[in-house]
Amino acid sequence: MAFELDIGFCSLTGKKPVNEDFCAAMLPELGQAGFGAICAIADGVSTGGMGREAAQTTVTSLVRDYFGTRETWDTTVALDRVISAQNTWLEGVNRRRAPLIGLTTLTALVLRGQTYTLAHIGDTRAYLLRGGEFTLLTQDHVMDHPDFRHKLLRCIGAQERILMDYSQGELAAGDVFVLTTDGVHGGVRDKRLAVLAQGGAAQEAAQAIAAAAIAAGSHDNASALVVRVLGVSAGSLSDDQRRAQALVLPKLKMGETVDGMHVTALVADTGVNLLYQVRDTATGALYALKTLHPARAHDAQERAMLAHEAWLAKRMASDGGEQWVRLHDRPPSGAEPSAYYLLYDWHSGETLQHMLDNKSSISVAQALTASTQVLKALGRLHRQSVIHRDIKPANVHWGADGMLRVLDLGVALSGNAPQAARDLHAGTPSYINPEQWGYSLGKTDAQPAQADFGSDLFAWGVTLYQLLTKRLPYGQVLAYQSGRYFKDPSPPSRTNPEVPIWLDHIVLKAIARDSKQRFETAEEFLLALERGASRPLAALPPTPLVQRDPAALWKIAAAISLLFNAMLVYWLLFLPKS
Repeated sequence: MAFELDIGFCSLTGKKPVNEDFCAAMLPELGQAGFGAICAIADGVSTGGMGREAAQTTVTSLVRDYFGTRETWDTTVALDRVISAQNTWLEGVNRRRAPLIGLTTLTALVLRGQTYTLAHIGDTRAYLLRGGEFTLLTQDHVMDHPDFRHKLLRCIGAQERILMDYSQGELAAGDVFVLTTDGVHGGVRDKRLAVLAQGGAAQEAAQAIAAAAIAAGSHDNASALVVRVLGVSAGSLSDDQRRAQALVLPKLKMGETVDGMHVTALVADTGVNLLYQVRDTATGALYALKTLHPARAHDAQERAMLAHEAWLAKRMASDGGEQWVRLHDRPPSGAEPSAYYLLYDWHSGETLQHMLDNKSSISVAQALTASTQVLKALGRLHRQSVIHRDIKPANVHWGADGMLRVLDLGVALSGNAPQAARDLHAGTPSYINPEQWGYSLGKTDAQPAQADFGSDLFAWGVTLYQLLTKRLPYGQVLAYQSGRYFKDPSPPSRTNPEVPIWLDHIVLKAIARDSKQRFETAEEFLLALERGASRPLAALPPTPLVQRDPAALWKIAAAISLLFNAMLVYWLLFLPKS
């Protein structure tokens, strides 16, 4: 069913001289369907005389700027960033022009896929009419006293930092959302609102609600926004996850056919996932088919993670990045898949790991070319607030067309990643940054940190070091081991004389044991490589022994004490006494 809404709104001035309410709605433009639709209503606070301006600018900026966020962000994250930015701006304006201040309440509704998200502050309200039940979804932020109900405890523009209320729920066809200002719900009972919301089109219902408030003697502006959900989208992550749970897994063998595709080879078996090469029997085109291992067939969490990978892959490819492999929604025949799997384009070539294993000669120029393309891909990934978590030579494919592509988003983190992915200590041990092992320079009691954008940059720094030297900077770490970072890695030029000194400095900065010395963004890393010898980075100073090993002083003191006691014993036992 297509995503379809009927939206109507009405705002009446009533007995007040100025209408300080404001409401708006915006639907996604072409190519932005994944964002869903957003509606918002605000009630400007008249204290200071700039309430109308505050309400209008807040709602307008929210509905416009929401579509400027990243599609991979969780909806609450996107709303919070836009609203916080507006609050910071409005609070600064109020501070400069006091007492002519402008404050406002805000209730915003985002309908995305099969989920609704509410952001709320102040005493505007949101209701949901579903199956004959009319439910209040928000809580008024006012003083808990009958005589001071008009006194707001929270609003936008009053303080530098605000605390918004966020809530989410499932969306269904037939749902009716009603957003009102206090001029409406302050005089019209909820039962009456439910009756008015049920009848007619959304615009007619909104007009009837606002008119009922004025007829009831409201002394405030009366505004209502009504949203009828006629149909929900089927392209959300939650839908993909439900589909992942419902479909069976394909049981494939060499020579078998699934959905018009002939299985030609098993490419990889990780124990969790299987990757096959398949050929379309009609056109002969090759594809990569990824599915769960039969041993994980009934693991709901693994299915959810595979659905999350598909969701990310589609969004990264649609973001215009050539460094990502395109994912197909359906098999080449165009029919619905008979089983649950991911179908990617097949690109001839080999991974960087294959090149290293085959002892292929990787020149400095090739390593720099690989770095340029991979860092651009990581920059695009991080701007979408996605962490790859498993950057390594085996996950970077050098295609026959000369393009490098980042593979395997299976353990990547985004704002919508399932809890199982968040709890997983993912990544290949030799490429994991020290902080995830609980190693922090100069500290002995550091706790293991979560992966972040810097984790991907460190992993690529280790990969670049390996491409240049065919060695790992901190040695190989097996699956049952923890990383060891007791000494600074040697410069790549000591192993490969073709590596220039300026590249030594860049690589060592990328894999420095101290996270404060590393690159903060992929763009900074890329800029250093592009500048090269023209603007070289300064060499990092050697790490002091005390920082490398905080217990070093105690070890040295113990060694001196042991030596002194040994000499004393020798003197007492063997030297002549006078």
